[in-house]
Amino acid sequence: MTRLPIAPAAVADVATLAGVAPLTLADMLRVANTPGFDRWQEQIRRTGGCSDPIHLQGWTVTKDKTTAETLYAYSTEAEPGGRLRVACGNRRASRCPACAWTYAGDTYHLIRAGLTGDDHKEVPTTVRDHPRVFATLTAPSFGPVHNRPDTGRCRCGAQHPDDDPTLGTALDLTSYDFAGAALWNNYAGQLWQRFTIYLRREIAARACLPQSALSEACRVSFGKVAEFQKRGAIHFHAVVRLDGPEGPDSAPPAWGTIALLDDAIRAAAARVSVPVPSAGAFPARDLTWGTQIDVQPIGALGHEELTEAAVASYVAKYATKAAETTGTVDRRIGELSELDKLPHLPTHTRSLIEACWDLDAAYPDRKLARWAHMLGFRGHFSTKSRRYSTTLGALRQARADYRARQERQERGYSEDLDDSAGSTLVLAHWTYAGHGHTPGESWLAQTIAREIRENRDLSREIRANLPDLDEMEVWA
Repeated sequence: MTRLPIAPAAVADVATLAGVAPLTLADMLRVANTPGFDRWQEQIRRTGGCSDPIHLQGWTVTKDKTTAETLYAYSTEAEPGGRLRVACGNRRASRCPACAWTYAGDTYHLIRAGLTGDDHKEVPTTVRDHPRVFATLTAPSFGPVHNRPDTGRCRCGAQHPDDDPTLGTALDLTSYDFAGAALWNNYAGQLWQRFTIYLRREIAARACLPQSALSEACRVSFGKVAEFQKRGAIHFHAVVRLDGPEGPDSAPPAWGTIALLDDAIRAAAARVSVPVPSAGAFPARDLTWGTQIDVQPIGALGHEELTEAAVASYVAKYATKAAETTGTVDRRIGELSELDKLPHLPTHTRSLIEACWDLDAAYPDRKLARWAHMLGFRGHFSTKSRRYSTTLGALRQARADYRARQERQERGYSEDLDDSAGSTLVLAHWTYAGHGHTPGESWLAQTIAREIRENRDLSREIRANLPDLDEMEVWA
């Protein structure tokens, strides 16, 4: 199809109607009228509408080992701009909503597989009968903050609405322990590690077993995600499951109940303490969990209020978020003076960032300045124990294998043609050639991502209302 260029004089008028900046719209029209635009769109669709795709240049050749016949050859020379665009894979929704959506989906399936079982993910469905709880561990208080108590009225005398930006911020900036909050975030990973150790000890004590014998009776599996509270403190949500000695394939002991697991979690959290030595003007302190600990049983087949799907969705939602939910930036801060360029940064969040920089010299091994944009937190947002369920790597590999099968079908190759079978030889050379979009490309990519998301939502709605139809019947 021939694309006719639009006169530059019309760009400003169209931009006004479309609500797009004139320069962005001009670049968008340039891209749309460039040869190879259809192929560019196809590349962006294959990335899911990635906001910051990686640009590659290079080639690949697949040969039959026996006959030396070239089965497939590809080069980026014929691609738009001579580049192949691939998804960035960033988990943060603030950086790339499209890739974050994929990451959230993988996390959802990982967490749910550990709750319901999934033969494709090598988790037996019998795990639904194992004791499972959803636990939330929080940080202690570092000073009074604006909140919405049961009485409805905050200590400041106001009744804050749900969307009030002052919620979670310090009532008194001069007395709030910002240094303690930053250190707590920084050591949160060690607090969680010690919690898992103490949890096994508490379970063994309640089963009247020596700790060394616990693995012969049961195993504790978990999947967790970190979330920032409005006050800028990390807290953890975790699915905790009790299995038999062989893991999810074996039944837990009769004494392994939800009540025992609940009691052990609360006792373990109360015991955990991480000492932090004094340094310079900062006193020594013992970091502990807060007193607000919540443990809820997870219902099988929806018998309880907290369903498996709800838990998996909740964990997946926060797996793509970070400290930017508190108003901070989603990139590293090279110099403290950069804060002057962020006038809209909330005062509470700014104080936590400044505390990280103040603490950095006193605790150089903790790299607090490096993680100031994360308010001191330097751990993984989403983790799991080895036997909880499948891995994110396995899910990505399954997706890559599916796409490889699609490509073999498109090329007319046999389903059995597989690099892992040893019958083919793949030669390739790739180099990094940049990343990202021009302003016009970015607008078009967002449109493609929105279209993909709407199609997925529509497909999900149709399948939910017509469960007897397969995907081909839905779109026929």
